[in-house]
Amino acid sequence: MTILNSLVAIALIYVVLLFLIAFVAERLAVRGRGRWLRSPLVYTLSLSVYCTAWTFYGAVGYAARSGLEFLTIYLGPTLVLAGWWWGLRKLVRIGRSQRITSIADLISSRFGKSNALAVIVTLMAVIGTTPYIALQLQSVTLAVSVFTGGIMAGADPRGAPDAQSVAAMVALGLALFTILFGTRNLDANERHHGVVIAIAVEAVVKLAALIAVGVFVVWELSGGIGPTLARIEASPISEWNVSPGRWMGLTFVAAAAFICLPRMFQVMVVENADERHLAVAGWAFPLYMLAMSLFVVPITVVGLDLLPAGANPDLFVLTLPLSQGRDGLAFFAFIGGFSAATSMVIVAAIALSTMVSNHIVMPIWLRFQGEGASVSGDVRHMVLLARRISIAGVVFLGYLYFRLSGGGSALAAIGLISFVGVSQFLPALIGGLFWHGATRAGAIAGLLVGFFLWVYTLLLPSLASDAQFVAGLLDQGPLGQGWLDPQALFGISGLDPLVHALVWALTLNALVFVLVSLVTTPDPIERLQGAQFVRVFDRSANAPGWSRSAAESEDLLIMAQRIIGPQEAQRLFQAESARQGLQGYLPDTTPEFINRLERELSGSVGAATAHAMIAQIVGRASVSVEDLMAVADESAQMKEHSTQLEAKSEELARTARQLRRANDKLTELSRQKDAFLSQISHELRTPMTSIRAFSEILRDGDGDPGQTGKFAGVIHDESQRLTRLLDDLLDLSVLENGQVTLNLRDGRLGQVLDHAQGAATAMGDDLRVRRERAREDVALHTDLDRLSQVFINLIANARKYCAAPRPELRIDVHTEGDAVVIDFIDNGAGIPADKQNVIFEKFARVGSDQAAGGAGLGLAICREIMTRLGGSVSYLPGQEGAAFRVILPLRAQMAAQ
Repeated sequence: MTILNSLVAIALIYVVLLFLIAFVAERLAVRGRGRWLRSPLVYTLSLSVYCTAWTFYGAVGYAARSGLEFLTIYLGPTLVLAGWWWGLRKLVRIGRSQRITSIADLISSRFGKSNALAVIVTLMAVIGTTPYIALQLQSVTLAVSVFTGGIMAGADPRGAPDAQSVAAMVALGLALFTILFGTRNLDANERHHGVVIAIAVEAVVKLAALIAVGVFVVWELSGGIGPTLARIEASPISEWNVSPGRWMGLTFVAAAAFICLPRMFQVMVVENADERHLAVAGWAFPLYMLAMSLFVVPITVVGLDLLPAGANPDLFVLTLPLSQGRDGLAFFAFIGGFSAATSMVIVAAIALSTMVSNHIVMPIWLRFQGEGASVSGDVRHMVLLARRISIAGVVFLGYLYFRLSGGGSALAAIGLISFVGVSQFLPALIGGLFWHGATRAGAIAGLLVGFFLWVYTLLLPSLASDAQFVAGLLDQGPLGQGWLDPQALFGISGLDPLVHALVWALTLNALVFVLVSLVTTPDPIERLQGAQFVRVFDRSANAPGWSRSAAESEDLLIMAQRIIGPQEAQRLFQAESARQGLQGYLPDTTPEFINRLERELSGSVGAATAHAMIAQIVGRASVSVEDLMAVADESAQMKEHSTQLEAKSEELARTARQLRRANDKLTELSRQKDAFLSQISHELRTPMTSIRAFSEILRDGDGDPGQTGKFAGVIHDESQRLTRLLDDLLDLSVLENGQVTLNLRDGRLGQVLDHAQGAATAMGDDLRVRRERAREDVALHTDLDRLSQVFINLIANARKYCAAPRPELRIDVHTEGDAVVIDFIDNGAGIPADKQNVIFEKFARVGSDQAAGGAGLGLAICREIMTRLGGSVSYLPGQEGAAFRVILPLRAQMAAQ
């Protein structure tokens, strides 16, 4: 128990250290520091997630059982990096341009952004990766059992003391670590810097541990390089017994898995910060794998010579130091194997949880909501919750497979099962990247056929030791039909089981994919996406894929706020408005903008879900003339002519929209002007009539002497009313002419808001004001009186116009760069869209003429004041009620002094 406690303590200390490293990296990334986090070295080390416990422990066991065949594990990735670098570069370019979040996202995006296809790929990835996660749990359990004396002779680890509890604790700990650092950002395109740097550190640790054991074996146990080579030459391992078919099959499987494994796609494509890093990884990662394999044969040969017969060769890395009393080295080797196992599980769980959340959980949840893309509330919390639950579920499936499968099987055998499973993605992936004619129907058909054959010919037989039904299939075939024997399909026997499964599954997968693609016709979206993928280096990723839409920008803004958050959505819409030469937060719903918005949402919920949500609001996607030209591969001259015509048409349409908007604004201002003249005449005539009437009574002495004070009070009140009106007119005139003198001084934002709230609500307390005073502790250098005047007007408007049964105003404060942003949001009905563009004009009133009162100068004065203070005030659409945003620089040059 003392040894077990020591192992647990060492593992916990190591995990805490990784946690701190990941935490510091995350903080540096948030602050924009730590450029080394995006270096080619870190990227290359992150690829070491390929080298799992299979490589750390299983390579030695593989060498003991099959000689030099273990080299195929490293040959496959080396051939990919050295000979297919341009293909990986294309994958990375597509991933960045399309904001791809997973391999399921990439395949579904290529074939018309089909969520059904994404679901199929996701389920295949989860099932295909489950045995590999079980392998990692098994490796840690085996390692712990070595120290506790449970399996020194190769017994079943499930019978070792505490084996199940060890696996359960490891699974729980890995799930918690992954949830903490794998779901901090909703946008999967925001790199998991903390996780990546932790994986890079683990890469160094596992390499150092394996080299340390190798040095110990060669120089201490064997006496140097010469005696070690002599031992190797005398060992059967050195015999070059190569089965060409199996070697080719295993090398191909390793190469395919390097591309298709969800965890490899995550670190190689999704986490890639610069595609130029692939050039470094192309030579650096093969060197890393060479270093990992350098001492495999010496450790194997010495272990077979020195350890008792029947000792598990998968554990020679641990048992050799222990047999010589080198406990410290054994503990270091344990940490190396622990690093190899944990890094794989963490990255795989992140990748799979993103796929499950984006393509299964969220579409189902949105469908049950019944409102689709217009669902109310903030769905970001639901997405994060779905990812966290998915992480726990993925790790639990690995633990469940560990419980159900033959726990004593060779580690390499379990790893190869997963490799063949995920290699079924290869035909659809390669075909989608290079073949225009590939169709969604072909991809679905090929994947289903390949997946079924993999399960039938390889996965089920792996469970034979514990499943009576599977054992019967292997002996007699289903229903006694021997020609359907999973390991001798159609009577073809004598092949290696893995090669047999690989040939049948992958060959029929590719054949069905090609044949179905040839007899089916892709729809326009598939053709468009095919052109974008196949010709990604020739075409811009910004080509429009949507027709001009009648959708309201405000509807799109509401949806975007619920997916990527209010601030990010408002920043995106405001930037687009500025790009189109407009003011405010509501740009025109051009095809380019909708396409850009779709890519932004794809980073959070996946391309298929984002496409479906936008389609519910916009209507349907269509293909522009330029895109059809590209798909059909027409001549460059025709495409250029079409582009020019479309550009001119777009320019004319935008000009027409701007003219209509200007005309509508002028019409509304004209109406407001007429209403103002009527109102101002009333505002002037009424008090003047009262003043004249009562002053004449006082002059002539006709009234009751006891009423003199009352008449004087009326004259005084009406005079003040006239004075306020004239003050507003003069104030606006001074501000517009730039003749105002600002009284700049230091103050606190909270104090200004306190004064404004007190002044605006002095006449009644029917308006509830909600504030977070901790956020209002902001130092200002501005004209505090003028700023207070703006706040008073906005709070008073909320009190006057909010028609909710229980009026409420929320004042939110946050900083953005060198400015402070103050939002005033009430719970009323808001301002109609047709009045939002005129509310800051002179004489404009929010409500009806009767309800409004005044001359409609308040918001116009607010706008002029904020302009002079170097800031702005604007209406913020897409909120639950009327909302105004005030932006004020913390310390900047004012527009007037």
